[in-house]
Amino acid sequence: MTQPPNIVVCEDAQAASRKVAEIIIATIAEKPASVLGLATGSTPIRTYELLVDAFRDERVDFSQATSFNLDEYVGLAPKHPQSFRCFMDDHLFKHVNFSPMRTYVPDGSAADPAAHAKLYDDEIRMVGGVDCQLLGIGHNGHIGFNEPGSLPDSRTSVVDLAELTIRKNARFFDSADQVPRRAITMGIGTILESRHIVLLATGKSKAKVVAQAFEQSPSVDLPASWLQTHDHVTVVLDNDAATVE
Repeated sequence: MTQPPNIVVCEDAQAASRKVAEIIIATIAEKPASVLGLATGSTPIRTYELLVDAFRDERVDFSQATSFNLDEYVGLAPKHPQSFRCFMDDHLFKHVNFSPMRTYVPDGSAADPAAHAKLYDDEIRMVGGVDCQLLGIGHNGHIGFNEPGSLPDSRTSVVDLAELTIRKNARFFDSADQVPRRAITMGIGTILESRHIVLLATGKSKAKVVAQAFEQSPSVDLPASWLQTHDHVTVVLDNDAATVE
């Protein structure tokens, strides 16, 4: 029988970010060669800052760990300032002791994105799967770039981005016209194979979609709702994200 998610409500976004950082630190302490699934966007930035602080304080050692990022825009080279590889380098990888050979981010400039996506999925399996997968949640319920309509057995693939996602991500570009329309993303099936899934959501704007994702029956209309079918999910919220008005 599937276990219900462990929902942790913290006083504010700082405390929620710290809780997630401590979960990742504990994962590596228990298994130094852990495989981490990592996310981008504004929500996890403070968590990554806290992980950098913990590394500098010698509370965590990433030297044996491996990471796989959830997704990347199709068409952006790794050195593009809005690529997720660049984001991860700037916010985490450059500041800690991950081996560069063990930090994986999909290559948005791959000549054959579909073939690259399949290879990425195979690489995750070859290392034994993800021990701890960090997720955010989009306003339309997407996880990774798995937009509404995504099936629970989907694998890493090239997907079209929803118009809402494009509009929300336009703040990272000069205009919405510059936001790529496609991405490579871990599939929901890929994500659900992770041993522990940690979803972090903060702010009032996420309260409604979080409630829907864990109170309504799983549905293709709300991709995050498939997390209900996993046995080990921790949902970390601040008070705002936990309160539906």
